[in-house]
Amino acid sequence: MTSLRALSAAFLALAVSISPAVGHDFQTGSITIDHPWSRATPPIAPVAGGYLTLTNNGGMADRLVSISSPLSERAEIHESTVSNGVASMRPVQNGVEIEVGETVELQPGGMHIMFMKPSRPLKEGERFAAKLTFEQAGTVEVEFVVQGMGAGPATTSEHDGHGEPEQ
Repeated sequence: MTSLRALSAAFLALAVSISPAVGHDFQTGSITIDHPWSRATPPIAPVAGGYLTLTNNGGMADRLVSISSPLSERAEIHESTVSNGVASMRPVQNGVEIEVGETVELQPGGMHIMFMKPSRPLKEGERFAAKLTFEQAGTVEVEFVVQGMGAGPATTSEHDGHGEPEQ
């Protein structure tokens, strides 16, 4: 009976210690920022991309108006489009609106963040800080997790470890 209690206590301690590692979400006001991530970059890349999902759980629309990071000289929100078979990318004017109850994905091939003139190459497995500023919800610090060069959006199981501080 004592060993069963000890085993149960050990299992509970393990479960509690693992649970924060599952998510990589941030919150400010009514906005949830899910899994900010980037791709590893070559040694002399002039830009790095940033991707995340924004969800507005509040009662009024909000807008992501700016992004900054100590990683780069500046950060911009860009949109990729294809018109008549020609791909182009341009900065988004006036930020990104997130309507009530809406989820907006910033992802490769669509709207995304461009970190201009990064101070160093990004390596898979590392993290870097950024600040997102919203009209209503204010400013929040987030952490981008760097995935492999050809990475796409992560699945839930790939989020493991992203919420844990670096050891």
